[in-house]
Amino acid sequence: MDGSLDQFDLKILRELQIDGRLTNNELSDKIALSASQCSRRRARLEAEGYIRGYQAMLDREKLGLDLLVVISVTLATHNRDNAQRFARLVNDLPEVLEAYSLTGEMDYHLKVVVRGLSDLSRFVNEVLLPHDAVQHVKTSIVLTTLKQFGALPIG
Repeated sequence: MDGSLDQFDLKILRELQIDGRLTNNELSDKIALSASQCSRRRARLEAEGYIRGYQAMLDREKLGLDLLVVISVTLATHNRDNAQRFARLVNDLPEVLEAYSLTGEMDYHLKVVVRGLSDLSRFVNEVLLPHDAVQHVKTSIVLTTLKQFGALPIG
């Protein structure tokens, strides 16, 4: 961890991970620092990139996105151009929530959300498999989510 962060900075980061909507007054009450100091520190943490942004956590099922899928992908060839083509594809697909380049047997894992099996079939057969960068695709449907993204273990 960066040495320029003190205990108040870490407290601010921890609290904002729990609730990014906290006002500076609310933050002040939680960490025992004045609201003006919280405001200055929050602005600095944002400017220095410790806080990359704020977003609402939506309920995918209420929005009709019932199927969460982990898709493993192996590239057709292993070179920079092919990897870049695949990265461009993935970044243009709104169904892909997260994508990771891996070591080991598979080259990538994609976390994908779709409305149902027909959308998954279309996504795999009409989007991923026909792409010239892709050799092999393996899908795994998520049955139960045990833990979703949580706060980073800081401080």
